[in-house]
Amino acid sequence: MPRRVIAGNLPAPMLAKAEPAFPEGEGWTFEPKWDGFRAIVAADGEGGVRIVSRDGRPLDRYFPEVVNAVAGHASARFVADGEIVRIVDGRMAFEDLQLRLHPAESRVRKLAGEIPASLILFDLLQDEGTSLLERPLAERRERLSALGKRLGLPVSPDRLDRVPPGPSLALAPWTDDAATARRWFDDETGLGEDGIVAKRADQPYQPGERGWIKVKHRRSADCVVGGYRVAKNDDGVGSLLLGLYDGDVLHYVGHTSSFSAAERRRIRAELAPLEGGVSFPLDRGPGGPSRWSGGRDTDWVSLEPTLVVEVSFDRLQGGRFRHAATFVRWRTDRDPRSCTFGQLRGEG
Repeated sequence: MPRRVIAGNLPAPMLAKAEPAFPEGEGWTFEPKWDGFRAIVAADGEGGVRIVSRDGRPLDRYFPEVVNAVAGHASARFVADGEIVRIVDGRMAFEDLQLRLHPAESRVRKLAGEIPASLILFDLLQDEGTSLLERPLAERRERLSALGKRLGLPVSPDRLDRVPPGPSLALAPWTDDAATARRWFDDETGLGEDGIVAKRADQPYQPGERGWIKVKHRRSADCVVGGYRVAKNDDGVGSLLLGLYDGDVLHYVGHTSSFSAAERRRIRAELAPLEGGVSFPLDRGPGGPSRWSGGRDTDWVSLEPTLVVEVSFDRLQGGRFRHAATFVRWRTDRDPRSCTFGQLRGEG
């Protein structure tokens, strides 16, 4: 592990707004949307490495093999934007990454060897002490490519299935050809990328701003788990109650209930320590019985709003999911307070 520690604030990542289709016109470039943990990475040229999440939380302690991969190029001094991913048999495995966020150092070291991750770099924010934030994307990509050549990093411009297994460090492919981007989006190589990110070649890097466009395979949202309803016969969790923040208020937006019997029991046991926490206010919660509930028990258990899940959904009505949302995965990397209604406007 590197002995040096990099202090100070790192730039917030530039973000993307969701759109249903590829943008048209001149000047657009395209990259795969990686299914992993967003990461801002800093290397000080003397073996010091720092990695933070999109919310500014430290990731380096959880991924020592990624830190060592960056620190192995000790002479490089840069700040870059990228994604920590896990590649297994030519496909991404986001669930493996979630297992890596473990508090015990011994467990972290063990998992680093058993399920190593890779770091994919797609933007360069600082090079040898020179800020590139105001420079256009085309120039930042050129500088990133030059850095990659100096470090001997691989890049796959046409084949998304050539990302090396972890632990590794690589550059993301990109293209200005919309037809190539659509092939990537269709996932012809079977890698399982999460969609496409479209970026203007002349655009500066705008920390915290939604200046890019993302086109995903499905419509989804990251929601806070504010409570649950008990399954029939008191057999575990029947449904998770989902919320999104508007300012400081958590509003109920719907539920997800697509769990097996074993999962229902396991989830209820895991939620037990959070029971009794304050989540939805009375006027923004799931509500009680009504003439629409058909006599069903609509009582629910309030939870401390610390857990986040990603769900997919078909449509919205009145600020809520029209039908039950489909559980996709837990998002242990997401700050609950960042889960706002902006996602439903494509700002998530």
